[in-house]
Amino acid sequence: MTLPNAFSLQDAINRRAFIQRASTGVGAAALGTLLGQAAHAALPGFPNFAPKAKRIIYLFQSGAPSQMDLFDPKPDMKARHGEDLPESIRKGQRLTTMTSGQSKFPVAPSIFKFAQHGQGGMWMSELLPHMSEIADDFCMIRTMNTEAINHDPAITFCQTGHQLAGRPSIGSWLSYGLGSENQDLPAYVVLTSFGSGRPDDQPLYDRLWGSGFLPSVHQGVKFRNKGDAVLYLSNPPGVDPATRRGTLDRLAALNKQHFEQVGDPEIQTRIAQYEMAFRMQTSVPELLETSKEPQHVLDQYGPDVKRPGSYAANCLLARRLAERDVRFIQLFHMGWDHHGGLPAAIRGQCKDTDQATAALIKDLKQRDLLKDTLIVWGGEFGRTIYSQGGLTATDYGRDHHPRCFTILLAGAGVKTGTTIGETDDYCYNIVRDPVHVHDLNATILHLLGIDHTRLTHRFQGRDFRLTDIHGDVVKSVLA
Repeated sequence: MTLPNAFSLQDAINRRAFIQRASTGVGAAALGTLLGQAAHAALPGFPNFAPKAKRIIYLFQSGAPSQMDLFDPKPDMKARHGEDLPESIRKGQRLTTMTSGQSKFPVAPSIFKFAQHGQGGMWMSELLPHMSEIADDFCMIRTMNTEAINHDPAITFCQTGHQLAGRPSIGSWLSYGLGSENQDLPAYVVLTSFGSGRPDDQPLYDRLWGSGFLPSVHQGVKFRNKGDAVLYLSNPPGVDPATRRGTLDRLAALNKQHFEQVGDPEIQTRIAQYEMAFRMQTSVPELLETSKEPQHVLDQYGPDVKRPGSYAANCLLARRLAERDVRFIQLFHMGWDHHGGLPAAIRGQCKDTDQATAALIKDLKQRDLLKDTLIVWGGEFGRTIYSQGGLTATDYGRDHHPRCFTILLAGAGVKTGTTIGETDDYCYNIVRDPVHVHDLNATILHLLGIDHTRLTHRFQGRDFRLTDIHGDVVKSVLA
């Protein structure tokens, strides 16, 4: 490929590409795919130290599960049913527009029973019978807190470390820093499912697993719930594999020549992604073929496992992806936003997720994969102790609450059977051991052998990182 004149060449080189070329050179990692090497290699010096985990399965419960109905019991609240939340507890803290106009904030105690489980005596709700059975595999953090009070900025903050869109997601950072161990599948795979608790919940946007200003080879690849898992993966009618291979070889030669003239790193991404797509034509159908799984394994995940796109089916796919050394596997399960009718809705959500979550952890353990797989279970923030809207003896809703919420960790490098932190009697403020979202992300990176302060990328004259200028590793989480 020859550019017509010097002006065309000048137009082709933008400032971003010039800086990228000057700082990283030819970028042999992406071109290495063309030579049959790894899809993309780790950055020099990464991991920074011996990792406990090789991969992550992040079970993101989108919409914000109610912590006081699942993990953080407040039995004293039964005596305060319907009382107005004291101002000494609320302390003038920010409210959403959905409840800021309420004249009263009536306390809504959970109607669900709690019990302690495992040797660690971890408290869990009756809604989670299967996860309760493996309580000693979890580390529970009750004192998570965040800055955002609405869903989109809060989910974006969990994923990227910033409330505004445009920065790389956590999976993209890991792909960028640690590279890929599988030539035939992406380093970062995203699966989504719709909850039965609230099927019309907020949508998820593809930017949540985007690569931001990192090369787009690091963005998450979403597997769809219906039809072809990955669009345009199949050859068009009349095109056989040999023809497709020849076409890709010619395209690669043209793109390589263009890169040598222009230096835009996105050309490398284009080459790498074409090659990845060709290999995925074989690897993805084999991955999705779960009918040969033993019946006892399918039974472990529950009846929903046979319904494509369900949370249970995605948990089984997550295990199969983990077996194939996919670096970052993220499941988004929608339907946890319960502003009204919470008791009925949360029952549906727990029916969706409880058995399958426990089955995934048991399955990984049985295959000796849990020892180097980190599991994260949680949403973007918590829910309020006070009811949104009407309150009865059996029904209530809860508004958004960023001040405290609960997440679970399991697997590689985690101190299991442990509960970290304490909230006040109203589950409204943190009393002891707060853990910010930046702290959680710093800890996740630490378990993968990464010093979160060193995984940076220079963009527009500034070094960016997942934890921005914040974050401390939560040492009490570490085994």
